[in-house]
Amino acid sequence: MSNRAVLSIDFELFTQTPAYRSASGTTDRDGVGLDGGRFFREILAEYDATSTAFVVSEVAETHPDAVRALADSGLEIASHTHTHQLLSDLDSDGRRAELSQSKAVLERVTGDVVSGFRAPAFDITDDHFDLLADTGYTYDSSVVSSRSIPGWYGGEYDVHEPVPATEIRADAPATITEFPASVMPGLQLPLTGTWLRFFGPRYTILGMKLLARRGITPMLYVHPWELVDLPAVEGVPTRVYVRTGDWMRRAVERILKQDFEFTTARAVLEDGETAATHLQRGETV
Repeated sequence: MSNRAVLSIDFELFTQTPAYRSASGTTDRDGVGLDGGRFFREILAEYDATSTAFVVSEVAETHPDAVRALADSGLEIASHTHTHQLLSDLDSDGRRAELSQSKAVLERVTGDVVSGFRAPAFDITDDHFDLLADTGYTYDSSVVSSRSIPGWYGGEYDVHEPVPATEIRADAPATITEFPASVMPGLQLPLTGTWLRFFGPRYTILGMKLLARRGITPMLYVHPWELVDLPAVEGVPTRVYVRTGDWMRRAVERILKQDFEFTTARAVLEDGETAATHLQRGETV
């Protein structure tokens, strides 16, 4: 039985999402999503919880105070690339630049070591783990073991708790750990992101409890732009607007009210390493 969970946030702005970038219209509102980040930080403090923020480092360049506020509140800062481009749209050098620049910017802005990474849209390539190791990361959270969802992702993996990256790709560097995003046992659909807005918090909470009974720490994620009222933009799909704003803020609070200790990805992984060391020594954990 696990009583811990990670409610992470993929800290990108609305204008950095693929849905906005491919839309025909635009918005003149700046920083759409920053208020969602502020709400997330404050609601975590209210429930004595913390989290991991996978931050697009362009946001740290344009709005450094917002990212520093997350770090100063005790959140772990991890990388979500520099520009939030799909990694498969770039060549290997471009992917390397996204990883290394993001890490450098985030560490400069926050003064903290950045060890974790999540790819936009869970989009990874064959050289993904090699690039992570080369650029100084120690863990990844870019795998979601969902069933295949046409037009989205899924169907490639079957891991549901932290594992060495070698269990994802046999030739991956042994220094990288994969902490996958959680899916509903049996149904094999993601527990959060768009699926939280589609199915509601009862669905997510049920999945968390089922995973906890199996001794698995749930890894959830939300976005700051989901927590605010979005501007109407021509060409952005209707699904992006479903239950954003106040509904989503109430859903996050309902999740935080559950009997879980909400913590960082790094803390879960470090405790797992400690437990493994004790077991190797024949000690009681």
